[in-house]
Amino acid sequence: MISSKELIEKTGISRATLNNYINLGLLPRPDVRFPGPEDGDARRLGYFPNTALDRIDEIQRLKDQGMSMAEIVARYAAQSLPDTPGDESESEPHPAPAAPANARPTPAASMSDGSLRLTLGDLPTPCYMVNYNFEIIWHNEAARRSVLGGFDGLPSASESRNVFAFLQRGGACRDCGPCDALLRFHFAVAKRRSTKGGFFALCKDAPAAQLGALERLYQEAEALPPQAISQVLAHAADAQGRCAPHTVYAAQFREGILFAYVPGEPASDSLLALLARRDEVIRDLIRRRLPVLTHVAVLVADLQDSVKICAELPPEEYFELINQIWSTMEPIFRRYYGTYGKHAGDGMVYYFFPQPDCNYVMNALAAAHEIREAMRRISKAWQLRKGWSNELYLNTGLNEGQEWLGTFQTATHVEFTVLGDTINHGARLSDFARHGTIWATKNMLGKLDTDSRKRIKFGVRRPGDGGRMVFVAATYVSVGSLLDPAQPRSDKLREIAALPVTEIVEVLAED
Repeated sequence: MISSKELIEKTGISRATLNNYINLGLLPRPDVRFPGPEDGDARRLGYFPNTALDRIDEIQRLKDQGMSMAEIVARYAAQSLPDTPGDESESEPHPAPAAPANARPTPAASMSDGSLRLTLGDLPTPCYMVNYNFEIIWHNEAARRSVLGGFDGLPSASESRNVFAFLQRGGACRDCGPCDALLRFHFAVAKRRSTKGGFFALCKDAPAAQLGALERLYQEAEALPPQAISQVLAHAADAQGRCAPHTVYAAQFREGILFAYVPGEPASDSLLALLARRDEVIRDLIRRRLPVLTHVAVLVADLQDSVKICAELPPEEYFELINQIWSTMEPIFRRYYGTYGKHAGDGMVYYFFPQPDCNYVMNALAAAHEIREAMRRISKAWQLRKGWSNELYLNTGLNEGQEWLGTFQTATHVEFTVLGDTINHGARLSDFARHGTIWATKNMLGKLDTDSRKRIKFGVRRPGDGGRMVFVAATYVSVGSLLDPAQPRSDKLREIAALPVTEIVEVLAED
């Protein structure tokens, strides 16, 4: 370990620069300790891993080669040094103190260590976030008044919030319209995940007269390489609608892309520090995200007989089992762009939203199929471990619809929530499913094209000759016709009795 005092002496950087490197995520937070006699009269010192010396030397070398701080931050965003040992809470981002209700936003908030720390609420310059379909999911007032054209309010439907339509209709400035460099930059970011026909999906709501020019810019744009933060110098409207040069930053997150406009040349390290604090920025954005009416596929999965399993296992083993299920399933949901939703107990809810490069309905179906296969492996492992005959099942319900997406919040917690019958019916289908089956609504499969539907083996098991159950492929049935009125759970399922559904048996991989 090396103290901050030694680090500054050996590298020649100032304490302010050291604080900036920490805020930018280029160095880990120090482990604060009481110094020894050799450290003089310092009351406390921060200690870093010895590899911090190599990191600072590398940063200085890159700066000497002409690389900007934004490019250096992007280079190291996914390669952060490990945090120093100690209390885990010390390695978590520290939230900025809340400002008084009547306080005016300022460009930066002062921290106790003398460094500057921005929050989204502090930014006086235009900022907005889009999802990967380039639909606006958040904006600040500065963006609404200037670069987004001074609209009165966002439409409720997500597909009507296309950022290119707002940039075109509003005009980047009154005199010369949107800047080619600005639009080309947006297209370059979009091309990382857009399909070959992505232009028409991205610009579906743009004015017809502008489509030719937009398509030319789309073809000229080169997809940006994978990096956390990108930037471009482009002209955009200021608050008075006048054309002015701005440095435009694009910070990419799993949840979407944040665009920030800074007048003039590249911004100070304080803005880059904000964009580098990815978890903190996302928490702030989720709190500010506007409710939106969007298409969504919902997956609800419950552990069958969880009360019985809980009763049979010691508490520590039951929690171990549940945590194993969650940790196994989470990468599967992430791979298919699933968004976690609230669920009481030991089950799970995930939302799948439209994506630019894949079908969200197929994502939900493929995820359901993979978690069932993963659950079979977990079940066998626990049978060997416990020597029992119990089978562990996740019973899954799938549905699709257009619903309101928003957040429920407290002072310390925020979570995504979808309101409406889509989620309610998906949950009831999960209650209906037994022995690890997957049930989906007819409406959901109806959202697939013919080729995609060929990849799904689905149907209904019906009584045949001699009382044997026969699987009838590519058919549906109402839930009510499969219920036994004598079963207590039938009352609970009465609200979906008329719902046409089918069992998903297999989801074939794409050729």
